[in-house]
Amino acid sequence: MAGWLDRRSTPLLLGLAAGLFAVAAGLLAGADAAGRAGLAARWTARAGLPLFLVAFLASTLVRRWPGPATRALLRRRRQWGLGFALAHTIHLVALGINVTVFAPGRSWQSLLGGGLAYVLIYLMALTSTDRWQRRLGRWWGRLHRFGIHYIWFIFTASYAGRALGADPGKRATGLILGSIMIAALALRLWPRRRMVQ
Repeated sequence: MAGWLDRRSTPLLLGLAAGLFAVAAGLLAGADAAGRAGLAARWTARAGLPLFLVAFLASTLVRRWPGPATRALLRRRRQWGLGFALAHTIHLVALGINVTVFAPGRSWQSLLGGGLAYVLIYLMALTSTDRWQRRLGRWWGRLHRFGIHYIWFIFTASYAGRALGADPGKRATGLILGSIMIAALALRLWPRRRMVQ
């Protein structure tokens, strides 16, 4: 397992497969064109979430449970981030089709919030090299720290909105995924507090 996790190609292949599978599932499950586009947009966002969580928690997992698998995840953390960027690019295409063709009229707040998340995703992807880390110095860490926490916030706010919404089907999804996001942040912060004591 650790050997498979330690391959550079694994996160990218998983990101591509997850995004394309979510599109295919949405297209097959929808009752009409608008329904298919909506499901493809929604499910592609969820498809990238596990890859994001690996990148978000890689250093925490190796601190809490050191071993070959967690060390492999940390070594390939940048690739997991790139796999997430790839899966979320597929989501951006699906979302763009859904919003422009079938569900126009998104609020400027959601467009601004989501748009900034994509700017950060692509800035982090473009600077995910040792050369850029050297060029940016301490700003590299600041960019990636701010970016990963902002993306966490966007995911969490989106799921919180579903959890508090009127649609019971979306409410269950929002509660489950929102709870996972909050637990991920708690896990990420807990070891740091423990180490300071």
